[in-house]
Amino acid sequence: MSRKDPVRLMAIGDDLLARLSNCDLCPQNCRVDRTAGQTGQCGITDRLQVASCNLHHGEEPPLSGSRGSGTIFFSGCSLSCLYCQNYPISQHLVGSPMTIEELAEQMLSLQRRNAHNINLVTPDHVVGHIVRAIGLAVKDGLDIPIVFNSSGYQKLETLRLLEGIVDIYLVDMRYADNEIARNCSRAGQYKEVNQAAVKEMFRQVGNLALDDDGIATSGVLVRHLVLPQGMSGSAEVFRFMAEEVSRDIYVSLMSQYFPAYQAVDHPRLGRKITPAEFDKAVKMFYTAGLRNGYIQEMRSGGA
Repeated sequence: MSRKDPVRLMAIGDDLLARLSNCDLCPQNCRVDRTAGQTGQCGITDRLQVASCNLHHGEEPPLSGSRGSGTIFFSGCSLSCLYCQNYPISQHLVGSPMTIEELAEQMLSLQRRNAHNINLVTPDHVVGHIVRAIGLAVKDGLDIPIVFNSSGYQKLETLRLLEGIVDIYLVDMRYADNEIARNCSRAGQYKEVNQAAVKEMFRQVGNLALDDDGIATSGVLVRHLVLPQGMSGSAEVFRFMAEEVSRDIYVSLMSQYFPAYQAVDHPRLGRKITPAEFDKAVKMFYTAGLRNGYIQEMRSGGA
């Protein structure tokens, strides 16, 4: 993990917070004044809101390890996925207000509970609060890896400010088709934005590095959720990773899709994926020349 300067972190956090008056933190570019109580796509003003802070044992093995990942779920989201499995938090804004100082203390508390890392879930729209809180926490002894657990719909200008702050990028690559991304997640130009973001993340921290116990210390881990009827564009996503990032990149291939939130009655998203669909995605993974990663087992009761 890179050594972090708390003074630099708090200064960057302050700069990011200043952008909330004409918010352009993510590619949605809502340009609302969140400091005046206005909200854009994420639904959150300039007031930090957190749904939970706890040890999580259900992440990929190098993140959860034996002691758990110190996971902090932030209310709101820069996307609006029809099938979001965490929609009470991301779309209905379940959570409680928290100050930056309280967030810093939660990070330190998770470290005291022996978390392997601090895992920031859906952090994009509150990245200024987060970076300033990391600065405060580092000043008081935080020294475990920082995980940026994101949708992959990030603006390069914002991502570049995180170099030397984020140790591990846990990032989604959801789609290879912009029209599907727009219809399913309200994400314009998703493919180009997502691919550029993953390249920048890999440039910053490189491939996933593991310690002697198999716990991640730095690097990129890409999540790819297989959707019904090939909507996730797996072949193209894997081709991009293998040919334009690295054949050694670590991928978490996920079979856990089920119709949640607004996808229940959707003509294409309204069912679980089949074993055949997931097997096809696994074959695409290897055909692309990828070899590192974690392949989730199919849950029982698939369609």
